[in-house]
Amino acid sequence: MIVHQFLRWMADAPVARRAEATSALAKAYLYSQMTEDDRDAAEAAMIILLDDPAVQVRRALAEALSRSDKAPREVVLALVNDLPDVALPVLEWSPVLLDAELVDAIGGFADPLPAAVARRFHLSAQVAAAVAEVGSLQACCALAENDTAEIPRFSLVRLVERHGKEAALREALMARPGIPIEIRQMLLKQVGDLLSDHPLVRRGLKEERARSVVAEARERATVSLASRAGPQETDALVGHLLESGQLTAGLLLRALCTGNIRLFNAALARLSGMGSERVRSVLETGRGLAVRALLARAGLPPRTHALIQVAVGVWRDLAREISPDLVIPSNPAVARLLISEVLERYQSQDGVEADDLVVMLRRFSAEIAREAARAYVDRTLAAA
Repeated sequence: MIVHQFLRWMADAPVARRAEATSALAKAYLYSQMTEDDRDAAEAAMIILLDDPAVQVRRALAEALSRSDKAPREVVLALVNDLPDVALPVLEWSPVLLDAELVDAIGGFADPLPAAVARRFHLSAQVAAAVAEVGSLQACCALAENDTAEIPRFSLVRLVERHGKEAALREALMARPGIPIEIRQMLLKQVGDLLSDHPLVRRGLKEERARSVVAEARERATVSLASRAGPQETDALVGHLLESGQLTAGLLLRALCTGNIRLFNAALARLSGMGSERVRSVLETGRGLAVRALLARAGLPPRTHALIQVAVGVWRDLAREISPDLVIPSNPAVARLLISEVLERYQSQDGVEADDLVVMLRRFSAEIAREAARAYVDRTLAAA
């Protein structure tokens, strides 16, 4: 190949023809058997083509070289610093680029280039962390949608902290396979925080009441999320709730009174510093004094102890009647039976007034009744 003849022809050829010839030259360099002199000549020609005034020509060069690890490094790096339309395929695909160079691109370029980096196949944890830390919303959404990207947990947290108020990112993260349960709960909290200031929520409600309604909705969603979690996920969720100040007595009462004994057990173990098996043993077989001592050690308000003892007793009875390994949240009908019995037994105790705990139980009962009704309709329609 004679470089000067090729370049002389390129000087007068139409843009479309120049782009075709450039692509052919690059592919010949990558995939054809060439002598060392021809390879040097072809590489020199590609370097000169970096100065072609037509973007279409330089884009053709970038596309031809973008997926090969044999592309000349100098040419690839020059294309990275070209116009976005030229740099984009190289940043998204080129195996020649180092992680450090990709990190620089995320911090130094504007959209859509950081998003192109975030879409790379098997994106490393280092680059994913850079996207999460400084990337735009577009780049962060692209990262969340990239199922092959290795995203560390702390980077998932940063994604939620920086862009969790944006629906596009929340949807991308919730759809991502294997997203940790504590990250999903963070997204639920973000939605709740947004709703608490929404005009439709605050209309007709005082500020304190509006925030209380949103907090209860968040707790209900959190307990529902936990009902589908295994032991390890439950422990991780409890740790997150404790760190974020969401592990409240109200949430634990909701979990217990609607039958999520696993979440309640894990929370008491974390709060009391006792082993999970020891806590479970107290809840399953312990007498009143042992249960009260556990609740006191966990720091739960004394005024809730009587209600918790009632709920534990009802759960024990249902477990004996139905199954020792009863998982109530998975069965809305049984959950409704549990909350109804808790409400009846608690109100029948001497000295119990129609206080806020009773009001709370009645709300729980109404919520579970609606869930049980929906489950019944679903089963009926499925059978039909």
